[in-house]
Amino acid sequence: MAKAQRKEHGAWYPRWYWPSFAAPGTVYLLIFFLIPLYVVIALAFGTVDAAGFGNPIPVYQPWFWSGLYMSQVLHAAIGGNRFVYLRTFAYIFISSVMCVGVSYTVAYYIARFGQKRRGIYLALLVAPFFISYLMRMLAWNNLLASNGYINKILGWFPFVPHNVAWQTGNQLTIVLGLVYGYIPYMVLPLYGFLDRIQTSLLEAGKDLGASPVRTFFRVTLPLSKQAILAGIVIVTLPMFGDYYTHNLLGLSPATSMIGNLLDEAKQSGLGADSRVASLCLVIIILMLIPMAYYLYSTNKELKER
Repeated sequence: MAKAQRKEHGAWYPRWYWPSFAAPGTVYLLIFFLIPLYVVIALAFGTVDAAGFGNPIPVYQPWFWSGLYMSQVLHAAIGGNRFVYLRTFAYIFISSVMCVGVSYTVAYYIARFGQKRRGIYLALLVAPFFISYLMRMLAWNNLLASNGYINKILGWFPFVPHNVAWQTGNQLTIVLGLVYGYIPYMVLPLYGFLDRIQTSLLEAGKDLGASPVRTFFRVTLPLSKQAILAGIVIVTLPMFGDYYTHNLLGLSPATSMIGNLLDEAKQSGLGADSRVASLCLVIIILMLIPMAYYLYSTNKELKER
């Protein structure tokens, strides 16, 4: 009977066979994720040195945890720092929309019209990864300086602002910096998914009388919804903790982000580790929102198939 099933359905493997290949990596990631996370929680809900030095003391017993520092961080988030959180959400939203627009256009062109040059295009997309994010942001400092090339090019046009102060609290600079820094992470997933869409589906739309534009909006775009969501998750998660972009391009408290609160808390001195741990937990909770929606959407799509 088993042989007949194997002939009919192919080779038979026990249920544990394929998951066993991922087991070592899964265990490794769980250990080196859960242990640091538990230490962060122990610091966030811990206490401080009673001798007056104010050094944080992690408390690893959950029944001794105190929400003092966490309540202070949440009060700061709702009170004095609420504009930083709102500003960060606005930056991330605008940057994500721009990343989707540019990345989808580039990925669609490579997948549909790249042909023999796909390898060259992909190599050009991967090339920025060979240069550190810090170095790429430093290069923008020279471009955006008061006497930089950007202002020189704008000086050629009579109806645009001249000598723009790009690096003194200009919010557009932060948004463009985030887009430039993280857009390669979205292009590659979109290309990988668009390249797998069967051309027969697009040809079927044409055979039914649909124009190329209608075929795109009725066939290609719905099929690539999961790729778009995956790309958004990939770029938004690191944006929540980004602070280099502001430190290198913003140079003003008016453009600070949540990541800068972490940086400032770490350098604040006494009790810094506890405040940093509390802020980390807040950021983790915020990052779980897009991740949870992506998992829900993916699971719903799998059930509908």
